[in-house]
Amino acid sequence: MRISLCNEVVRDLDFAAQCALAATLGYDGLEVAPFTLDPEAPHALPASRRIELRRAAADAGTVITSLHWLLVAPAGLSITTADAAIRARTLDVMERLVALAADLGATLLVHGSPGARHVAAAGDAARAEEAMARAGDWAAQHGVTYCLEPLDAAQTNWCTTVEQGADIVRRIGNPALRTMLDTCSAGNGEADSVPALLERWMPSGLIAHIHLNDRNKRAPGQGADRFGPVLDALRRTGYAGFAAVEPFDYIPDGPTSAARAIGYLRALQESAA
Repeated sequence: MRISLCNEVVRDLDFAAQCALAATLGYDGLEVAPFTLDPEAPHALPASRRIELRRAAADAGTVITSLHWLLVAPAGLSITTADAAIRARTLDVMERLVALAADLGATLLVHGSPGARHVAAAGDAARAEEAMARAGDWAAQHGVTYCLEPLDAAQTNWCTTVEQGADIVRRIGNPALRTMLDTCSAGNGEADSVPALLERWMPSGLIAHIHLNDRNKRAPGQGADRFGPVLDALRRTGYAGFAAVEPFDYIPDGPTSAARAIGYLRALQESAA
């Protein structure tokens, strides 16, 4: 298992410095939130900027592994809305972000963005699922994987468990569309423990990504959650993808939070070796 850093944790640094810090700390790559690249229209980054970003990662000895927080910018997007104009704009942004991921050398996108998937009326859930089917098609065209991220019920009312994510993926039936597990959301919203969920769902082949964060929204090692059993379950089930460190509360600051997390996780890996 390889460990990447979600770049918004250190977004106060320019991108080249983010890459250099992640590499120096021992991360295997960066998971990029597009809004950190452009707060208005990250899906429309020019080709020259895409080349520059990919080169910055390579120059630092790292890679851009994935994209997440896909629908933060531009504002006002929704995969559930019945408004035809907003829906068309949202789908256009999603399609172009898939192309952005491929251009940056990423292999995976994570669709969380809880504010853009609220179900409030009849037809909303069907529209959300149809958007995931479209995303899977675009991902297949670009040779990447699109992951629907289950998020706990405090954040969204659509796809709140791994089982629900797996059911959606199965119904759509596109190998380029998968689900994933976020340890904070799973810890706060699932009946089973994170290790039990991994033992149950990893053999299905439907989980393609992991987010590592404590239930208190801080980095691994900065709360009460024990990540040794999580890493053990990933190892037992043969997971060989990326696990991205994604805290939301940076204590005492972003770079220090990132440093403490990777030190904690590498120590757990070494102790199990």
